[in-house]
Amino acid sequence: MTALTVDTLAPELTRQDRCDRCGAQAFVKATLPTADGLELLFCGHHFRAHELKLVAAGATIQDERHRIDEQAPERV
Repeated sequence: MTALTVDTLAPELTRQDRCDRCGAQAFVKATLPTADGLELLFCGHHFRAHELKLVAAGATIQDERHRIDEQAPERV
């Protein structure tokens, strides 16, 4: 099973986006195929724990886990 990924024009997740499970920085957004398009945010750990169920439910996945190791920009 593979997840559907959203269009690359989707806005990047920011540091203010937090995992709905633990409050860590979110790197994945899952949008469920419901009438209201429920969006869930996950850190990498919690996405891995729920990935199969989300994909099976037909969720669209915006996966930005490749950004986990990015350094924060320096403040001047």
